Amino acid sequence: MSTTPLLRRKPVDTLIAEAAGTGTGHLRRSIGLWQLSAIGIGATVGTGIFFVLTTSVPEAGPAVVLSFVIAAVTAGLTALCYAELASAIPVSGSSYSYAYATMGELVAFGVGVCLLMEYGVSASAIAVTWGQYLDQFADLAFGLHLPAALTAPPGEGGVFNLPAVVLVVLVTALLIRGVGESAKVNAVMVAIKLGILVLFVAVGLTGFTAGNFTPFAPNGWDGVQTAASTIFFSFIGLDAVSTAGEEVREPRRTLPLAILVSLVVVTVLYIAVAVTAIGAQPWQEFDGQEAGLAQILENVTGQTWPALVFAAGAIISIFSITLVVIYGQTRILYAMGRDGLLPRPFTRVSARTGTPVWNTVVVGTAVAVLAAVFPLSLLADMTSMGTLVAFTAVSVGIVVLRRTSPDLPRGFKVPFYPVTPVLSAAFCIYLITKLHADTFLAFAVVLALAAVLYFTYSAKHSRLARGSGTRDGGAQGGGA
Repeated sequence: MSTTPLLRRKPVDTLIAEAAGTGTGHLRRSIGLWQLSAIGIGATVGTGIFFVLTTSVPEAGPAVVLSFVIAAVTAGLTALCYAELASAIPVSGSSYSYAYATMGELVAFGVGVCLLMEYGVSASAIAVTWGQYLDQFADLAFGLHLPAALTAPPGEGGVFNLPAVVLVVLVTALLIRGVGESAKVNAVMVAIKLGILVLFVAVGLTGFTAGNFTPFAPNGWDGVQTAASTIFFSFIGLDAVSTAGEEVREPRRTLPLAILVSLVVVTVLYIAVAVTAIGAQPWQEFDGQEAGLAQILENVTGQTWPALVFAAGAIISIFSITLVVIYGQTRILYAMGRDGLLPRPFTRVSARTGTPVWNTVVVGTAVAVLAAVFPLSLLADMTSMGTLVAFTAVSVGIVVLRRTSPDLPRGFKVPFYPVTPVLSAAFCIYLITKLHADTFLAFAVVLALAAVLYFTYSAKHSRLARGSGTRDGGAQGGGA
């Protein structure tokens, strides 16, 4: 462990020993491979795939299929890095815990803040859109329209987003009941939304026309690259698997396998949807098309039922994603609280449900408030930055851990080391440089506030600073 306070690292064996604790004050291992894979798939397959073709096909043309492959390879590089670290350090906290073990406390705290932007803020942004799809479903199914003031995003015709609050309350209540129950519900929802996309492929292929793939790349390689950058963010969410490290059975085997299963399922499904969509509709017709997949099926079948099916799919998809990202956020804060970097209540685990109840209520309340009153654009701006910084930290962490702990047991090893983690970090940094200047300014403000919190509270209460980074786990039991 480093003697420099800002660079002090948490020993890997301490992290693992804490995660191995049982009883009051510790999370319960109740998640199996399918449920964990569903968490990764559920956090990745969102409403984006229902609409991303509308913006990416006009940029790349039929070559958007290559754009999906490029985005998948990029996401896959990071997923492989996550798989190795998750198998070597099977604990809660995702890249925060990995950074603490490899790059030190200050970097870990910064990564934790980035994860707050990736999970907490994105949960609010996702929840904001739920009311719109509820309104669309109510109109199609029952001919009813919900008031725009209560369903539209604030600043876009809405005043107070009531459905977003209801969604977050339902998700919070489910998470408090227990992670096992939450994982089962999420698995069912993932199966439903995957079924909807499989239905699209099956029906859409009946209208397949090979001539729609000519010309293949009307806007050249630049168009393919631009579309790949847009599509990349449809793959964000695979890292959610790593937040469940302390609640997974046989974590060294299950964690990396679930990450790889999620990556393969998502990639195959996305490419199948893209090929089907291009085959069923000329690429020129995608530009500005609303509810594109539903419109394609309506054109193929000559019926209006696809819009109803996809509205229901979006409702289920948003519920599933909100569930997973709020879950991930609570486990990251739990890990930070256990390390003393956040106040002790963040470590309290209910003896009855085995979940961090107070932690979950705090996160749910914050997400609900943000979703209810803040504009969607404001909530979405910071998600990309937080995600890419966390991804970069994981890629660097692979190299550091290989050097500092070469003999550490690993259930999975990144192939083609060190090329894979270096490429992963390089591509993430490249994408960071393409973000808008306003995003960097907002990120600087967030980091400044985080620095104030760290130096006024966290640095003083750190368990490592107090010499108590031991194997007892440090989590405090509490009632529900």
